[in-house]
Amino acid sequence: MELDQIAGSVLFRGVPREALPKVLDCLHARTKSFARGAMICRPGEQVQSAGLLLSGEAHIEHVDPWGHQSILAGIGPGELFAEVYACMPGAVLPVGVTAVRECEVLFLDIGRVFRTEPGLCGAGALLIPNLLQVLAGKNLALTRKIHCTASKSIRSRVLTYLSFQAVEQGATTFEIPFTRQQLADYLCVDRSALSAELSRMQREGLLEYRRNRFALHASQDGIS
Repeated sequence: MELDQIAGSVLFRGVPREALPKVLDCLHARTKSFARGAMICRPGEQVQSAGLLLSGEAHIEHVDPWGHQSILAGIGPGELFAEVYACMPGAVLPVGVTAVRECEVLFLDIGRVFRTEPGLCGAGALLIPNLLQVLAGKNLALTRKIHCTASKSIRSRVLTYLSFQAVEQGATTFEIPFTRQQLADYLCVDRSALSAELSRMQREGLLEYRRNRFALHASQDGIS
């Protein structure tokens, strides 16, 4: 377990390096590795621990009873997942978490920070502000997802998503974290229809792209 890597996450920001092993012990920390494509968390599970991704990449996904898949969010190293459900005893996870690449995950009994049990090493006072920041970030990501999928138009969904990426990365040329299929799943559209729309937008001069690298042009009159 790499303590420097853990200390660099938002959740443990401000926790003294020398106090980290004791805090991790208080939260019953344990690590587990997952192969590419493996399910880290399954829909319908009662989650006991939040996951902190130490390495690799994962997606939070929803699959409806008819097999339609939607990517709700991507997870990178240092990011937390399933924390809300881990804080609510008995809550059932409505989504799955899948390893996109080989992953190492640190599982934490994060709900303990809210309990007034003896021997918690002051973990609550250290971690609650950080956990609230994580939850606020998740709320912003969910709001962004809602904006990206609100329109019926594929073009508008694409341009809304790419506009968010441009603002977030501070440039009009950037790379997105999704493959074409993953982008289609995130935007809740058909991959073939997405590819066709991207080709039209490129021909019209709205943007240029190659794989997951995009360049936005100033005129976006084609939004509808």
